[in-house]
Amino acid sequence: MTTLNPRQYRWHDYVISSAFKCIRTVLELPYDKTLHARPNPAEQADASQLTPEEIKHSAALMRINHTGEICAQALYLGQSITARNNELRENFANAAKEESDHLSWCEQRITELGSHKSYLNPLWFTGSLLIGTCAGIVGDKWSLGFLAQTEQKVYEHLGAHLEKLPTTDYKSRAIVSVMQQEEAAHAKMAIHYGAEELPVIMKIGMQFLAKIMTNVVYYV
Repeated sequence: MTTLNPRQYRWHDYVISSAFKCIRTVLELPYDKTLHARPNPAEQADASQLTPEEIKHSAALMRINHTGEICAQALYLGQSITARNNELRENFANAAKEESDHLSWCEQRITELGSHKSYLNPLWFTGSLLIGTCAGIVGDKWSLGFLAQTEQKVYEHLGAHLEKLPTTDYKSRAIVSVMQQEEAAHAKMAIHYGAEELPVIMKIGMQFLAKIMTNVVYYV
């Protein structure tokens, strides 16, 4: 009878939980607060009165952030499955747990604002899973390079959202601030483990795809 060591148990747990996230994403199941250990930063922020226009704008920005976390979950899953290094795989899994919290925080805020998640999330998830898997197949250093570049751009993107969000939308701003800090940490983790610098053409392509996604998700 084969005995699994603690690392294998953690890895199996991660695969199972990730499979559940895939199903939950595709079926658009509602937010379940009991699945997440960390409290939502918005719970400590003051409530505020927003105009209908501000509510619509905040909801659209948080919808973009939510879809970004959908993509992050898929990327990490694809990269974890194809990673050759066990320690690296565990770091992917740990980072994915934080991204999972981000996903739930955004989802909860979108609901509070009375809006909807992107109707195209299953498409974004599938595409990102494919990209993450392909990046991992090429090699860990390139996979890490892709991750570092992605997280750096997400960090910049969240900074831009902090400028665009209504100044009195304290709850959304609290969520985005924590997300930004943790995305920066994920980028540093990738660099620490030997991320390869991506070719300029790949960086341009990533920016182009991100631009399309954000413009579409703001409305759909």
